[in-house]
Amino acid sequence: MVRVVGIDHLVIKVSDFDKSKAFYGKLFKFLGFEVLDEYADAIGWTNGKTRYWIGPTDAEGQARGYRTGDIGFHHYAFELRSRKDVDDLEAFLKREGVSIVDPADEYYDDYYAVFFLDPDGLKLEGMKWGEREAKARAAETKKEAKTKGKPKK
Repeated sequence: MVRVVGIDHLVIKVSDFDKSKAFYGKLFKFLGFEVLDEYADAIGWTNGKTRYWIGPTDAEGQARGYRTGDIGFHHYAFELRSRKDVDDLEAFLKREGVSIVDPADEYYDDYYAVFFLDPDGLKLEGMKWGEREAKARAAETKKEAKTKGKPKK
């Protein structure tokens, strides 16, 4: 049976290549990505696991633009290491004047995220899930380890 082992890369088309290149360049530097490769009509970044590419749209795309709700891309989520990283990302976005559509908060049980827009209005997300649950499991494991070493009365 064929099995997917990961998502290798994402490619998006942008209306203003230079503006988006500057936006994503700052964002990806903050997120720990490096330029993977660059061509006249495309640039890609990687963190060693994920690759993200942008390229200019064609004339029809330029005329139409992106509209949330169209068929296709809704948003892309970057899984971060911790809730603190989500908060740090939000602070970075504010400093850069990026449009934040949903501030850092818990949107589902143990799912903490910030949602923001790229220059074309494409929705992006920085998120962390399962952190409270993982801390609770670690505390329980630590508690169990302490009680195993004590003699029974």
